[in-house]
Amino acid sequence: MSNAGIIKKWMTGLFLVGLVVYGMVMIVHIRHLSIKNISLPIKYVRTEGEFQYLGKNEIKTALQPLVTTGFFDVNMQAIHSVVSTLPWVETVTVKRIWPDAIDIKIHEKKPYARWGQNSLITERGVVFTPKNMDQFQGLTLITGPEHQQKKVLEITKGIKTALADRSLKMAEFSVNDRWSWKIKLENGLEILLGRNEQLKKLQRFLKTLTVLGQEQVDAMAIVDLRYPNGYAVSWKSGTDCCDWQAIANPNNEKHAH
Repeated sequence: MSNAGIIKKWMTGLFLVGLVVYGMVMIVHIRHLSIKNISLPIKYVRTEGEFQYLGKNEIKTALQPLVTTGFFDVNMQAIHSVVSTLPWVETVTVKRIWPDAIDIKIHEKKPYARWGQNSLITERGVVFTPKNMDQFQGLTLITGPEHQQKKVLEITKGIKTALADRSLKMAEFSVNDRWSWKIKLENGLEILLGRNEQLKKLQRFLKTLTVLGQEQVDAMAIVDLRYPNGYAVSWKSGTDCCDWQAIANPNNEKHAH
């Protein structure tokens, strides 16, 4: 075979190989375009989680404008952002489930206490504002300086533990801008702690309760612990003055009688 024939045969083979490669590339491209352009509707939006306060209708209303598009066109980041902004949502994950579903898993926030009059705070210090606060009036009311909720929350936990050791429950705890503390118990007793050595003063006061009878404790209206070595008591209206000398020296009183 002449050189011209060999070259012609080689060129023909090269052309056929190129044609096959081009065809394969076009098939892949066409398939890719077809998948992208198929308008598969979203038939199901599934929400998973244990909901005590978060309503599924609330989630549905928020998602409605976002899930009317096709399966491939739906904006997953937008769904994640919208659900995350709902007051009761702690965490959220969003996934496509072939061929027609969106799966949304949600963890709900758990309220630990009230933060101010209109918000709640979680045990991790996350403040959020639900639409209705009526059902949370039984939670401890905490107020404190702006942006200091985590620090105030940790103090609250410590105080609750100290009070629980004496079978006392806190109804309110407030810290003002000068970091002066005030506690109100469920029995109505107010405890003023000031700005210095507050926990030390509280522990000292709680120890004195062991020598007081329940009647005396119940008669207290305000206890002022802002003294270096003692505290002052304001009694409820109509309460007889407490005989501190008799309480401090019970044995002497007994011998006197």
